[in-house]
Amino acid sequence: MTGTGTPEERRAAFRVVRGAPTDEELAALTAVLAAATAGPAPAPPVTQDRWSDPAARFRAPLHPGPGAWRASAWPR
Repeated sequence: MTGTGTPEERRAAFRVVRGAPTDEELAALTAVLAAATAGPAPAPPVTQDRWSDPAARFRAPLHPGPGAWRASAWPR
């Protein structure tokens, strides 16, 4: 990290007190600490498939007319 930004931004997230870790080891530690402090992931939206929808058991009303046969196969 270069010396740009405010002193708060340049403050180290952790300090090595013993040993000589490599750049890769420090990067791995940074990734683990960032993942541990992150909040839970947002829940995916609940989707209901058409085949499991109870309303799909009932027949839709018929609308006769030109092209009605084509529209009858389209999902609603």
